[in-house]
Amino acid sequence: MKRFFPILDWSRSYTRDTFSQDLVAAIIVTIMLIPQSLAYALLAGLPAEVGLYASIAPLLIYAIFGTSRALAVGPVAVASLMTAAAIGDLAAMGTPEYLGAAIALAFLSGLMLLLMGFLRLGFLANFLSHPVISGFITASGIIIAASQLKHIFGIDAGGHNLYELAISLWQHAPEINLPTLGIGLFATGFLFWARKGLKPFLLKRGIAPKLAEILAKTGPVAAVALTTLVAWGFSLDTRGVSIVGDIPAGLPVPTLPPLDLQLWLKIATPALLIAIVGYVETISVASTLAAKRRQRIDPDQELIALGASNIGSAISGGFPVTGGFSRSVVNFDAGAQTPAAGAYTAVGIAIATLFLTPLLFFLPKATLAGTIIVAVLSLVDLGAIKRTWRYSKADFSAMAATILVTLGFGVEMGIIAGVSLSIFLHLYRTSKPHYAVVGQIPGTEHFRNIKRHEVQVSPSVYSIRIDESLYFPNARFLEDTINNAVARDKNIKDVILVCPAINFIDASALESLEAINQRLKDAGVRLHMSEVKGPVLDRLKRSELLTELTGEVFLTQFDALCAVDKECALRAKNDSRPS
Repeated sequence: MKRFFPILDWSRSYTRDTFSQDLVAAIIVTIMLIPQSLAYALLAGLPAEVGLYASIAPLLIYAIFGTSRALAVGPVAVASLMTAAAIGDLAAMGTPEYLGAAIALAFLSGLMLLLMGFLRLGFLANFLSHPVISGFITASGIIIAASQLKHIFGIDAGGHNLYELAISLWQHAPEINLPTLGIGLFATGFLFWARKGLKPFLLKRGIAPKLAEILAKTGPVAAVALTTLVAWGFSLDTRGVSIVGDIPAGLPVPTLPPLDLQLWLKIATPALLIAIVGYVETISVASTLAAKRRQRIDPDQELIALGASNIGSAISGGFPVTGGFSRSVVNFDAGAQTPAAGAYTAVGIAIATLFLTPLLFFLPKATLAGTIIVAVLSLVDLGAIKRTWRYSKADFSAMAATILVTLGFGVEMGIIAGVSLSIFLHLYRTSKPHYAVVGQIPGTEHFRNIKRHEVQVSPSVYSIRIDESLYFPNARFLEDTINNAVARDKNIKDVILVCPAINFIDASALESLEAINQRLKDAGVRLHMSEVKGPVLDRLKRSELLTELTGEVFLTQFDALCAVDKECALRAKNDSRPS
C-alpha cells in the first residue's frame, strides 16, 4: 500500500514543525502560481479560470500518489503550448468544443501515464535524450515567447511555428496598440528585473533576508496588481487594451471529457507526446530536488502520480499538467518538507478561485503575456548548443534537428524528429562498434590496444576486443571484421574474441558467431572466447555455439593467450620462478 500510496509513508512522521514549513512554502507558491496559472491558460487558448482549475485537483492528487517531497504539479509552458498545438485545428478557440478537446487531452494523457506506470514503462522516457529535450525546450521557449508578442503589441496575430508567427506579426505591426505596448513592456521589464534585482533592492532597504527572499518571489503578483490598477484607473479597456474580463468565481464542477471516439483518435498522438515530455520534465525536476536532500524517487510511481493528476485535472475542467521547474524550485527553496505543501497550495488556489477572481477583471492580457515570456526565456539554453557541438557532433545533429523542425513545423513534428534521429544515430553508432586488436603489455597479464600501447603480439593469434553488446545492427560488422583479418593474414591460427564489454548477445548476433565459428573451422582456424560475463555465458549455454566451438572459453585473456601461444606460456612459466 505504501508503494502505491506514498502518503501512508511520510504522513506517519508528520509533525507540527513540518506543518509550519509546508504551510509557509504553500503560501509562497500560491502567490506565484495564481498569475502563472492564468497565464498558461491564456497560452493554451483557454479561459483564464481553467488555469486555476488545473492547479487544484492535480496538487491534491499528487500529494497522495507522488514520491517527490518538493515537486509542484500544475500547468506549465511547454504542455500549454503542446495543448494549443494539438487542439488548435480541431475546434475554434473560445468554444465549448475547444475546452472539451483540452479536457479530453488531459484525460487521455493521464490514462496513458497510468498504464505506463502499472506496466513499469518508465524506461520509455529514456528514448528522449537530453540533447533532444534541451533542444525541444529551447525551441518551444522561443515559439512561446514569440506567440505572446501579439498580446504585448495588442494585435491579432497567430501561427503554429516561428515562421508563421513572424509573418503574422509583421503583417499586423501597423495595428500596434500603444497603451497595450506600454503595459506589456513595463510588465515584462519589471518581471525580468524582479528575478534578480528585487531581492538586493529590498536588502539595501533594510528588509530581513528571509522576508526579502519571500517578497522577491511575489514579483508576478506585484506586476498583476500594478497593471490591473492602472487599467482600471485609466479605463484602458476603452482604449483597446485587452483585459481578462469576468472570471467566474467558484470551484470547478466535476465533469467528464467528451466521449467522442473520433476526437480521441485525433488527439491520441499529441496526448502520448504530452505524457512522455511531461513525465521527462517531471522526473528530471523531482530527481534533482530529491538528490539535494538524499531522498528517493520512484520513477514508475511518478508515472502513476502524474497520470492520476492529469485525470484529476480533466475531471475538474482543466488541461494537461506536469511538474513545473520554476514552482518546484520555489517550493523547495521555501522549505517544503512533504507533498502536503502542494495540498495546502491547492487550498490557497481554491480560496483565490472563490473570492479573488472579481479583482482580476481589469487584468491586462499583456501582463500575463509578460509573465509567460519571462518564465519561458529562462528555459532557453543556447549555451547547450555550443557545448553539445564541442562534445558530440551526433548529439548536436539531433539537437539541431529538434530545434529547427520545432521552429519550422511545430512542437509535435519537432519532438518526433528529435526522437527518430536519436534512435537512428544510436543504431548507426552501434552498427559499427569500436573494436581493438589487443596485445600483452610486457611483464604483465594486461592487454591493451596495439595502436595505443607498446605490446607483445603473437603472429599466429588474432585477439579482438569488441566494446559493445552484440545485436542485430552490428552482427554482420563483426563477421566482416574477423573474416577480413583472417583473409589478410595467413599466419593466423587462433582467433580470440575478448568479451569484457559485451553485456548481451541477441539471436542475430548468436547466428553470426556460429557462422564465424564455421567459416574459421573451414579455414583451419580455431575460435576462442575470453572474459565472457556470467549472464552472457548462461545464455550461450542454452545454444549450440559452445558445443560446436572449435576452441575454448577462458576466464581471462591471459589464460587464453597462454593456452594457444607457446611463447606466452613460456614467459608465464619463467615469470613464476622464484628469483
